Amino acid sequence: MKAKKNPKIDIGRNSSIYFAIGLNIMLLLTWSALEFRTFDTEEAPIAILDMVQEYEEDIPITTVNTPLPPPPVAISSVIEVVESVADIEETVIESTESSQEDAILDPEPIVAVDEVQIEEVEEDVEVPFSVIENIPVFPGCEGLSREASKACFQTKMNEHIKSHFKYPEDALDLGLQGRVSVMFIIDEQGYITGIRSRGPEQILEQEAERIVRLLPRMKPGSQRGKPVKVSYAVPIFFRYKAPL
Repeated sequence: MKAKKNPKIDIGRNSSIYFAIGLNIMLLLTWSALEFRTFDTEEAPIAILDMVQEYEEDIPITTVNTPLPPPPVAISSVIEVVESVADIEETVIESTESSQEDAILDPEPIVAVDEVQIEEVEEDVEVPFSVIENIPVFPGCEGLSREASKACFQTKMNEHIKSHFKYPEDALDLGLQGRVSVMFIIDEQGYITGIRSRGPEQILEQEAERIVRLLPRMKPGSQRGKPVKVSYAVPIFFRYKAPL
């Protein structure tokens, strides 16, 4: 079977070559358009420039009349000895050391023994209750021995606390309780002074101090036959039972 077309007449046979040639031509035209430049050919006018010469004024040189330095003073190398007429008093340093020949004088006058006055100063002695020689006597404990008087003192003290004890209502409402230690002093006249307390709450401390403040006057304690201050401490317990 014969071909219907002539192979020599085929148009698409050299299409790639034509495409490359056309592409190169387009690139050449594009490069030429980018590199194309124009220049202004109009001639610029030539102006006339006039130069004027400037003259600088010369400043005259002035001379200042400065005084000349003084001439040098001639120094004489000859030493002239001048005799001194005034007498110079020499300072004599005396020795402060004493010898056996020097008498030692007492600058203070000797005071006679009869002129010395001795003043007796009373000492403010405070003796604890546990070591006092003669303990204070509670009213109702007179005429007993030391041990019996001490036991009677403790008994009377407990009776006084029980008879005057009153639980503060504010402490009951707040549920306050605890131990309060009260310290006080029985002075030389047998009065209660210097009351101090230490406890869990101030309300309880005030009540404990009130009880101790109501203590009666006692016979003061004595040390070496002389009345002295005696310190004493007593604990007061504040306890209550809650209602069931």
